[in-house]
Amino acid sequence: MYRLLFRLVLARLDPERAHGLAFFVIRILGLPGIGAIARSMTRPHPTLAVSALGLEFASPFGMAAGFDKDATGIRGLGNLGFGHVEVGTLTARAQEGNPRPRLFRLIADRALINRMGFNNYGAADAVVRLRRQAGRRGPVVGVNIGKSRVAGVDDAVEDYLESTRLLAPVADYLAVNVSSPNTPGLRRLQESERLRPLLTAVRDAAGGTPVLVKIAPDLDDDGVAAVCALVTELGLSGIIATNTTLSRAGLATAPDAVSAAGDGGLSGVPLAPRSLDVLRRIRAIVPEEMCVISVGGVETAEDVAERLEAGATLVQGYTGFVYRGPFWVRSINRGLAGIARRGTARA
Repeated sequence: MYRLLFRLVLARLDPERAHGLAFFVIRILGLPGIGAIARSMTRPHPTLAVSALGLEFASPFGMAAGFDKDATGIRGLGNLGFGHVEVGTLTARAQEGNPRPRLFRLIADRALINRMGFNNYGAADAVVRLRRQAGRRGPVVGVNIGKSRVAGVDDAVEDYLESTRLLAPVADYLAVNVSSPNTPGLRRLQESERLRPLLTAVRDAAGGTPVLVKIAPDLDDDGVAAVCALVTELGLSGIIATNTTLSRAGLATAPDAVSAAGDGGLSGVPLAPRSLDVLRRIRAIVPEEMCVISVGGVETAEDVAERLEAGATLVQGYTGFVYRGPFWVRSINRGLAGIARRGTARA
């Protein structure tokens, strides 16, 4: 049903407008009565529960940052079956992001290109909603923080600290985003000489809130290893791998259509091989107990199971939601439960 709706209606709409319509429905699913009905159909099986970061996740599968930028749809997404929701990216300063159009579908590749540019109402605005969510029944809530566009790279630490001080008390975990390709200079923060003081400052300001860093798939293998070593040395809680990619290699979409979309980060199925490779490299380096969240190109329960088998503690998705619809997460959770049952039977 959703695939027909997507092909006949949603695919004809501007992607950002379609996102807004979908988000309207998700917010309705956060209402008490409707939410209870949704939960009855989508609740993950108890065997899927995961303990990580000192928290309990109802499912290893969560919503990646970028979908709920301002923490307005947490309950609705939880009622659809996501074990955690990572909101943001939030910045210390409210900002409109890049000019529209800034979100594009590559339907032949089941992919998206975005250059949103951290459009959000700012960290202080989100605190009120996150405070209301804290302690309530629902998914684990991660908060992804990034650099405000008005802050230069040399001023990044103070900018991130402003967000950290506001958001750490109302977040289950913090994700430090230094890997979006859509904020000028941001990826320079992945360089060790800049990353060390930033992560140290955020870690110290976050108090007891777990801190993870989100990295780009475009880091080379030596860069991935350097981040792993630094995160381990600083005693951070984990790594999120990966963000969107600048690569356009191997796409099925016509080159002129890809060129017309322009700059931005690519997400979806084409990202899967590199994301999986980065996950395996990280897991081979970091301590076994460190949380590693894998994101990039997962669409099916089998994809999620492959990431878990490769060492992911948790897995996130986003682009699959666009192409598979609101019951996508239910199908993944049910598929994971079925895979687990078959594995137990074989054992």
